[in-house]
Amino acid sequence: MDRATQTREAHKVTLIGALIDFAVGVAKMITGFTVGSAALVADGIHSFSDILTDIFVVAATHFGRQEPDNNHPYGHGRIETLATLWLGSVLIFVAGGIAWASITRLVGGEPIPAPGLWAIGIAVLALLAKEWIYRYTMQVARRVNSRLLEANAWHSRSDALSTLVVLVGLVAAQVGVGWMDAIAAIVVGIMVGQVGWRLLWESSQELIDTALPTDERDAMQQAAEEVSGVRSVHDLRTRKLGSDILLDLHIVVPPRVTVSEAHEIGNEASRRLREAFPNLHDVTFHIDPEDDSGETEHSLRPGLPLRADVEGVLDRVWNGLPIWHARVALDLHYLDNQVDVSLYVNALPPGQDLDTAANELRQAAARLAWVGRLRIWVGPGKG
Repeated sequence: MDRATQTREAHKVTLIGALIDFAVGVAKMITGFTVGSAALVADGIHSFSDILTDIFVVAATHFGRQEPDNNHPYGHGRIETLATLWLGSVLIFVAGGIAWASITRLVGGEPIPAPGLWAIGIAVLALLAKEWIYRYTMQVARRVNSRLLEANAWHSRSDALSTLVVLVGLVAAQVGVGWMDAIAAIVVGIMVGQVGWRLLWESSQELIDTALPTDERDAMQQAAEEVSGVRSVHDLRTRKLGSDILLDLHIVVPPRVTVSEAHEIGNEASRRLREAFPNLHDVTFHIDPEDDSGETEHSLRPGLPLRADVEGVLDRVWNGLPIWHARVALDLHYLDNQVDVSLYVNALPPGQDLDTAANELRQAAARLAWVGRLRIWVGPGKG
C-alpha cells in the first residue's frame, strides 16, 4: 500500500469518527439536559472534544506522510510522532479528570437522580457507536502501520469507557445505588491513564532514536547475510520515523571485487531487505572489504596515502625499473592498514621473468611500510 492510499485510509476513518463524535455528542447533551443528568452532559462535551482531536489527526497524517523534501530529507514522520505524544498527554489528562471528578463525587456523597430508561438507552447506543469506531480505527491503524491512528483509536476507546462509566452510574442511580458510578469511573480513569502513558513512552523512545527490538534487527541481519557475495554484516543500526523504519548497515564483501560489483551486492541486499520488511523506508549501506566491527572508525585513524600520492612515491622508488614503465594499469587495494599494489602489463620487459620483476619491485619498496602485497599481471585486456 503506497503512501497516498495510506493517507486516504487514515483520513476516511478519522472523518467517519468525527461524524460519529458529533452525532453522539449532540444526543448525549440533549438527553442530559432533558433528564437533568450532569454526567451525561459532561460526557457529551467529551465527545465534542474528540472532534478537535480528529481534526488534529487528519492534519498530522496529511503532513506526516508527505514525501521527503530538501528541508526534510528523511520525510515528515516525526509529525505523527509529536501528534501521538500530544494524544497520549490528552489521554492522561482525560484519565485524571475522570478520576478526580469521581473521587470528588464519592467523597462528597453527591446525590444522583433517577434518569429514566430513555437516558440509559442513549448511553448504550453511544457506547456501541464509540466501541465500533475504536475497532474500525484500530483495524486501519494496523493496516497502514500508524501509531497516531492507534492513539486516536484509544482516544475513542477512552470516550467509550467514560460512556460506560456514565451508563453504570445511570443504571445505579435508577436503582438507588449511585456510589457505584464513582468507583467505576476511578477504575476507568486508571485504565485510560495507562494507555496514555504507553503512548507517551513509545513516542518518546522514537524521538530519541531507540533501535528496533533485537529479534527484528537479527532478522534484518540474517536477510542481508543471505545475499550472494555478502560475507557478513555488522554495525546494523535502526530507528523509526513515524511509521517508517530507517536502516544503516555495513556489508562485508570479498576484498578484491570491483567497486561496481560491490555496490551491486549492496543494492541486492537493500532490495531483499525492503521485500522482507515493507516498512523499511530508507536503507543506507556501507561496503567494507574486510570485517572491521569493533575497531576504531576508519576516518578517525591515521590515513593511508591516496592514489595520487601512492603513484608519486612509487614513481620515485621504481623509476629505474623497466617493469614500472611497462605498466598499462595500476590497481590499489586498501586492506589490513596497507596498500596492496597490482601492476598490469601487456608483456614483460625483454630479459625479465615474473620472479625477477617482482623481486626488483619488492626490494625497491622495502622501506615503504604501507605497501602490502605486490602483484604483476601479464596479458592484454587491461588498460
